[in-house]
Amino acid sequence: MSEELSDELYWKKTIKNHLTAFIVVIIAGAIAFIGALLVVIWFIETSPIGAQGTALIGDWSLDWIVGFYILIILFELLFVGIPAGLFFGVGGYIWWSRLPDEEKAEFKAREKKNKHRKRNAGGSGGGGLFMFIAYCIYISLSSNGINYYAPFSSQPYSYWVYGMFYTLMWIFIIIGIPACIILLIVYLTVWRKKSE
Repeated sequence: MSEELSDELYWKKTIKNHLTAFIVVIIAGAIAFIGALLVVIWFIETSPIGAQGTALIGDWSLDWIVGFYILIILFELLFVGIPAGLFFGVGGYIWWSRLPDEEKAEFKAREKKNKHRKRNAGGSGGGGLFMFIAYCIYISLSSNGINYYAPFSSQPYSYWVYGMFYTLMWIFIIIGIPACIILLIVYLTVWRKKSE
């Protein structure tokens, strides 16, 4: 508890000493967030993907979803990500270079101490993206590419759900069987000899 209190006091003191920089970071972050929302709204209303925002859910296809995600990521990077990264990178470098040496040393010491704490990122680790890519590949291969471009309303919903199950099955076959064979070989050659 005292360590948390000392962290809280440290950050309060740091913010008080560098209030102008802190306010600039808050304002720049808010501008970047609003800019990101405006880019999404602009893209939805002007993109032929989704018929300028008028397409129904059943009109969407896997091709539209993939294209939408790729384009929105590229536009967000172009209009928000790169300018924000440059602003925060250059601004952070200028701020850091003007810090007194004793503040730099104190900050580095605290960061070194905090690196030993266990942190949980809480993300999926890319599993969802991998599953989506595998699903797109399965749908494309199972229908010779026809259903990849077809609207979702062209097939019953059970087709799309069963496609997810078949995708999982193929992932387990393609990755699971070789993994089991490798683990068996490692067990027989390495782990078993160590236990004897």
